[in-house]
Amino acid sequence: MALPTIIKPVFWLGHSKHDLSGFAEDVRDEVGQALFEAQKGGRHARVKPLSGYGDASVLEVVSDYAGNTFRLVYTVRWPERIYVLHVFQKKSKSGSKTPKSDTNLIDARLARLTDLHAQQTKLSKGDKNER
Repeated sequence: MALPTIIKPVFWLGHSKHDLSGFAEDVRDEVGQALFEAQKGGRHARVKPLSGYGDASVLEVVSDYAGNTFRLVYTVRWPERIYVLHVFQKKSKSGSKTPKSDTNLIDARLARLTDLHAQQTKLSKGDKNER
């Protein structure tokens, strides 16, 4: 008997879910499939680590559609859940580098998540020490 697959919840930060809803259906389907693979603990073929973030805990899904490039950036840094940090259409025609305004937004959201999880961990440890 096979063990059931645990599906991790997805948390959408900022306007990321709304931004995704404005993309073409083919793009939404592709990034949705990639997120579902991540929820099951896998990695879709269109997913790669986001450059500049060291480890492989910040990932991006790149979807090309009708001559445009769309990206969804998420993190699996916390193993119990997935956070979608940013969803955007890449408009720069100069290479594949993520625009600075987008990396700034990703950085800010990732820093906020890191702070929140550190506070949560500190509170959890405090509760255990009081017992």
